[in-house]
Amino acid sequence: MTYFLNFRASNVGGPVIDPQLLEGDGTVNPLHWSVVSADQIPSRFAGRNILFAAHGFNVSQQQGACSLGLLGSYLNLPSLDVFVGVLWPGDSVVPIIDYPFEGNVAQDCGGRLATFCNQACAKAQSLSFVSHSLGARLVLEAVARLDRKAQSVCLTAAAINRDCLVTEYSNAAGNAERISILASRKDLVLKVAFSVADPLSDLLHDDHTPFERALGSEGPPTPAAPPVRTPWQISDNDNFGHSSYLPPSTAIPLPPPPPPATQWPLAADFMMRAFADQPQTWPTP
Repeated sequence: MTYFLNFRASNVGGPVIDPQLLEGDGTVNPLHWSVVSADQIPSRFAGRNILFAAHGFNVSQQQGACSLGLLGSYLNLPSLDVFVGVLWPGDSVVPIIDYPFEGNVAQDCGGRLATFCNQACAKAQSLSFVSHSLGARLVLEAVARLDRKAQSVCLTAAAINRDCLVTEYSNAAGNAERISILASRKDLVLKVAFSVADPLSDLLHDDHTPFERALGSEGPPTPAAPPVRTPWQISDNDNFGHSSYLPPSTAIPLPPPPPPATQWPLAADFMMRAFADQPQTWPTP
């Protein structure tokens, strides 16, 4: 079974709602999900190491469930660990142009995720987080509001200012045991689109340095202080684009994971090592 924490009221767009914990049957078809009752959640998570994984911008409920379901299947966490896909409405029926508004949506979901963790996961052994793209803002917002330190935070292709861990989200950095980052200068979405869209977002909430490059493109300013860990910069030779970090989001039912030669398992293995507190063997210069 696969767990999803769902902040969505509809498959595409729609408002943010307080989350429901859903249990899938392996097909990630919403018709087959069941709701875990609120009174059962604490016992399900008690004593477990929980890894929450948040997708990014412009991803529908079904796409997010498929991609994160594949990721959870590939990671195949040990029995004491639990993978939870985080589904949030970072999309719209009119796609792309809604980006300047979705940062607020990510922050709203992050606050609600922190409340869920503080209330329903109080007896969990540890809490860890991984994100893709704009999901970084959701995760950092949640970590900043946790009642305890996050064990591991892994930000991939983060669509957020590269100085966020020492400015806007310095409180999140201070509330994490370790932070791992994956960044690629071959990510044209962050290199081009982020540089255009983020200043528009700044007009709506002036809370960070304008015209900064993206954390998921350049990595953090150096030298990066703990808890940020190296390495983070993917070699240009690996040609990692914005969609290279997560499994495909179009297959239902779940197919077998692709062979390790494809790109996203490299990122998934990095996520797993970050979660397990193991030395990173990739990326390399």
